[in-house]
Amino acid sequence: MKKLFFVTAICCISLSSAAQHISQLDEQAWVDSVFAGLSDDEKLGQLMVVRLSSIDASRRVTFYDEAVQDAINKYNVGGICLFQGGPVTQAEYVNRLQAMARTPLLICIDAENGLGMRMDSVTGLPRQMMMGAVQDPKLIYAYGKWVGEQCKRAGIQVNYAPVVDINNNPNNPVINDRSFGENKYKVAEHGIMYMKGMQDMGVMACAKHFPGHGDVAVDSHYDLPVINKTREQLDSLELYPFRELFRAGVGSVMIAHLFIPAIDNTANRPTSLSYNNVTKLLREELGYKGLTFTDALEMQGVKKFFPDGEASAESLIAGNDMLCLPGDIAASIEVIKKAIKRKKLGWSQVDESVKKVLRAKYKHGLSRRQPVNTHNLVRDLNAQTPDITKSIAENAITALRLDDAAIPLLPLRDITKAGKEPKVAYIGFGINNDNAFARLMRGNYNADVFYFSYNEDASRVATLAALLETRYDAIVIGIHHYNRFPAGNFGISTPAIQLLQHLQPLKKTISFVFGNPYIIKNFCDAKNMIACYEDDAITHQAAADVLKGAISTKGKLPVTVCDAFPSGTGINTITSPVSYTTGEDINAAKFKIIDSIATEAIQQHAAPGMAIMAVKDGKIVFHKAYGYYTYDSTEKVNLESIYDLASVTKICATTLSVMKLYDQGKLDLNKTLGDYLPWVKGTNKQNLKIDDILLHQAGLNAFIPFYRETIDSATGIPLAGFYSAAQTPQYHIKVADTMYMRNSWEDTIYKRIIESPVGPRNKYIYSDNDFIFLGKIVEAISGMPLNEYVYREFYRKLGLTTTGFLPLQRFPEQRIPPTEHEQIFRRQLLRGTVHDPGAAMFGGVAGHAGLFSDAYDLAVMMQMLLEGGKFNGYYFFSPETIKLFTDYSSKISRRGLGFDKPEKDNAISKDPYPCRYASPLTFGHTGYTGTCVWVDPKYNLTFIFLSNRVNPEGGTNVTLYRLNTRTNIQDAIYKAVTESGK
Repeated sequence: MKKLFFVTAICCISLSSAAQHISQLDEQAWVDSVFAGLSDDEKLGQLMVVRLSSIDASRRVTFYDEAVQDAINKYNVGGICLFQGGPVTQAEYVNRLQAMARTPLLICIDAENGLGMRMDSVTGLPRQMMMGAVQDPKLIYAYGKWVGEQCKRAGIQVNYAPVVDINNNPNNPVINDRSFGENKYKVAEHGIMYMKGMQDMGVMACAKHFPGHGDVAVDSHYDLPVINKTREQLDSLELYPFRELFRAGVGSVMIAHLFIPAIDNTANRPTSLSYNNVTKLLREELGYKGLTFTDALEMQGVKKFFPDGEASAESLIAGNDMLCLPGDIAASIEVIKKAIKRKKLGWSQVDESVKKVLRAKYKHGLSRRQPVNTHNLVRDLNAQTPDITKSIAENAITALRLDDAAIPLLPLRDITKAGKEPKVAYIGFGINNDNAFARLMRGNYNADVFYFSYNEDASRVATLAALLETRYDAIVIGIHHYNRFPAGNFGISTPAIQLLQHLQPLKKTISFVFGNPYIIKNFCDAKNMIACYEDDAITHQAAADVLKGAISTKGKLPVTVCDAFPSGTGINTITSPVSYTTGEDINAAKFKIIDSIATEAIQQHAAPGMAIMAVKDGKIVFHKAYGYYTYDSTEKVNLESIYDLASVTKICATTLSVMKLYDQGKLDLNKTLGDYLPWVKGTNKQNLKIDDILLHQAGLNAFIPFYRETIDSATGIPLAGFYSAAQTPQYHIKVADTMYMRNSWEDTIYKRIIESPVGPRNKYIYSDNDFIFLGKIVEAISGMPLNEYVYREFYRKLGLTTTGFLPLQRFPEQRIPPTEHEQIFRRQLLRGTVHDPGAAMFGGVAGHAGLFSDAYDLAVMMQMLLEGGKFNGYYFFSPETIKLFTDYSSKISRRGLGFDKPEKDNAISKDPYPCRYASPLTFGHTGYTGTCVWVDPKYNLTFIFLSNRVNPEGGTNVTLYRLNTRTNIQDAIYKAVTESGK
């Protein structure tokens, strides 16, 4: 039987290979046959794409069918590009032109957001900027697939999409909301998914505009934009999405009209006409073998300097295949033939491009012409658009800033049941009558509706502002109908801006911005701000559903609007990036033992309370809070309680930062402290290697009690002159409530570290000083404080809301369980001030301690590591970097680089660490305050335990360790969610 299967499989493979070979032979035979029948002029004609229609200043569509017919008859042009017009009319022209063409026409369209971008009667899809806010790549694939189906149905073989320009210039007058955004990884990822969706439907995608049109301030339709970037800058940013799409198999690429001296410094030579750009960079260096299209040669960015057919000839000399909208075909052919005669261009190159065009025609079915069926064409082209638009809208809408009570704003009927009926006002900017969103505000909230058009003067601003502020409990703002591009501040009037800036800082006001998100730069002080990206009825409905809490906001801002709203900003209002499971596949009974372990620990005074979380395969399978903040049982622990993480700071702040800098090539693990910290040169610390420091085997002291020099050794009371009860310019470093350290003493702390002895290398000594130094290295390389660096590079991008240093600057102390009631040094109950005295003397920010968080945020951070350094559309570091740091890296201890690991003999140990069932792949850390975070990639499992076991007596309470509370709970979780429990 096995032999029969083997023989059958071999036969199937052979038949498949044979069929593929036959198909290739058929393709080659067709290409050779058609090519052999072409005259020289027709070969050149095959490389030209001509316009079928356009729209004039009066918005009237003009068809150039007679001119196209003439071009087909005289020159056998290779393709036509559809612009404005009705789909049935367009299809009828396509059918007629295809029937008369001696060589099938490649039908192209510039339809970045679907055929509705060009054709009347067809509804447009969301623009790419809105898609850039979507976090689920599958939706982008579905979008591309539907656009491909539209093209296929309309007889179109090539769509000039997707745009993979990185729009990092808010004033870009031509790309802007046509881009997926400013994050090169997101642009590449979404571009690939859009491309694959179309090409899986048999429609050729076209990556544009090579080598990158995002950072311009001039529209190439009207002049030649200049990009003054180095080649290294282009390589690291603009070229990245193109390289990725080339690897993924995009069928074609469009070449931009740009002047980039780093690529070609020939005066006024656009990249579309540059041999350095098209042949040397695109073809030779990047290895792209697919079809190339020039951007439209009628644009002034090229025509201004290369008129009357010169642009056509120069485009081919540069190495392009197809000339898009060359204008005067006869003049173009004449100039090209002159270039061939002068040996600036060879027929062999022309022939190669012609055959490439013919192969594309064969691959896309043009060897067997099928007329477009116009029956129900409009219906078919609109069939899936509402569903696709709805999915994109519901996943793209982005909450940028929200007061805790802003959403949901309950519908009137629900508010009435609660016995309260607030007055709601809706003010629609840019409208003069009800749109879909205004009608929803009336229906859902019985809202009073006001309009404020961009033609109104300032006379209404003060009276309307006073009315809305004094008479209404909630004000909903909709910003509509402003321009897509930034000129003239998007067309929003000064009075409208004044009224908006008065209303938006109010706590009771929530703003919905329906259009290009860059407009939000005017409203960065808004109390509640939601970006909606498009201004249609489907998006209005999605926004209304967000307002009443029916759906969550899942989007992330694809571009930086201002310092307050950088790229990646986005608040999830209901659902979570690490989501909850229904528990159907989990043996819930096995979790019950955790209740017993936790209850016993609290009864034994191991800790007054604790929060425990387990995440399996990205789903939260266990999340529960136990006990109270203190033993007086007055404040219950809840799932949002924010704990002092102690040494978990080492991995969740410092090690992550070191990994990032290593991944970027900014930090070398084989270098020394002296290489990065000039102030240690000439000391016994300068030659300590970075990797040894990460492994705690550089010989540094475990702990230096800096505070002891500042207190009376007999009483523990601070000595005079070191601290002030009030913050002053000389006493600015807060170490506790009403206790500020003298600024100059910080230098003494560094001096004590420098003067401390260094023990032998390759001896394991767990040391806080190791990570104090590492934190300073992060600051030295990044040029910013550690707390600011980790916020910008990690916590903000991950959407974390609680993780960070100095929590009292962001949260009331009621969110934070107190730690020790310190009897010496600070002599008070510590709540929201870091427990570690050394970290406190560094102002609450240090490489070894100072971080606070709830369990959920830690789970998100760990899930990012489990998912290979990619999360929420950001790429934090490579999987290889994660593996390097989380593997065993020491011959003398169990440590990884920065991370703690299980004991190497865990399987046979009588005292396993961190628990019996943790695999050798596990990594994480524990904290002195009674915390731990452990991640096991083998089971895709994260375990988080947060407590304040040091309350109130401090580190003398070792009951948590004696009872093995964390170990036993972790093993119980393994038994509940893995095969260990079977």
